[in-house]
Amino acid sequence: MSVGRATLQDVAKTAGVSLATVDRVMNGRAGVHADTAERVQQAITRLNYRPDRLAARLARGRDYRFAFLLPTGTNAFMRTLEERVRATAEYMAGERVHLGVSLVDVFDGDALAAALEELRGQVDGVAVVALDHPAVRDAIDDLADAGVTVVTLISDAPRSKRAHYVGIDNTAAGRTAATLLGRFAGGRRGTVGLIAGSIALRDHIERQIGFEQVMARDFPSISLLPIREGRDDDDRVEALATALLDEHSDLIGIYNVGAGNGGIVAALEASGRARDVIFVAHELTALSRKHLIRGTIDAVINQDAGHEGRSAARLLVAEQEGIPIDAGQERIRIDIFVRDNVP
Repeated sequence: MSVGRATLQDVAKTAGVSLATVDRVMNGRAGVHADTAERVQQAITRLNYRPDRLAARLARGRDYRFAFLLPTGTNAFMRTLEERVRATAEYMAGERVHLGVSLVDVFDGDALAAALEELRGQVDGVAVVALDHPAVRDAIDDLADAGVTVVTLISDAPRSKRAHYVGIDNTAAGRTAATLLGRFAGGRRGTVGLIAGSIALRDHIERQIGFEQVMARDFPSISLLPIREGRDDDDRVEALATALLDEHSDLIGIYNVGAGNGGIVAALEASGRARDVIFVAHELTALSRKHLIRGTIDAVINQDAGHEGRSAARLLVAEQEGIPIDAGQERIRIDIFVRDNVP
């Protein structure tokens, strides 16, 4: 047997069969006796043989084409995600895997559904920052029925036929935010405001649910104000945060469920209450890092955009090739940063 990675020739020699027989077994073709097939499978296991997927694609002349649908706008985390996906695309191009990136208004269900529908017959798989909207779910289902693998990214559409969701447990993230804010409050009584991009985004509504669960259970002296939607836009979010500060003198905290952290920072600093109002945010960007260190932001709950982009690409390939998925490798963890451990 050769030294290093096992080859098909090694499998054939160990099993005592021809290369053609090994190929028939591995591709599930008929004409191989059950005992022979079992002998081949045992050789594969004994040698820990792993197919050379690139060689197989080259042999078949097969390239994979995947599309990533990411949000338009100035959301810094999403721009980082786009950057990481494009870097992954450059790397995977050498493996005959082509990743295209398109930007769409994910807050507009009809626009997102139309973008998904345009991909039918054009790609093998899609990764999409999904809106939990009837038209979007229907478009995902149509793609799945046409044999296109769909992976939801960051925000899920769980009632659709998507194959996988890549992102953090957002309900747990919301619970984490509540625990942090409630403990930072140190027994103070008052109100807390929540700002989301859109409660039609599954990740945002799940964070809200988790937050409200823990606040009601563990911090009953704190009252929650109705959630407000800022579409992840700094100017809109600043106006909402300014209104919260103006209307509620007893405001002791703000939880930004989505993006637009720059708007809340601006409102807090303009009000002179940046040190009095606890601010828990999502995603470690250049801006949130800066204001975490300065103290305007008290804690940041983060997810690794690079991990998510690579994971989505791996899952799309795995679905095409029918290879096992390592759930531990694809699990996206929740990171918590305060000023003392910011990287």
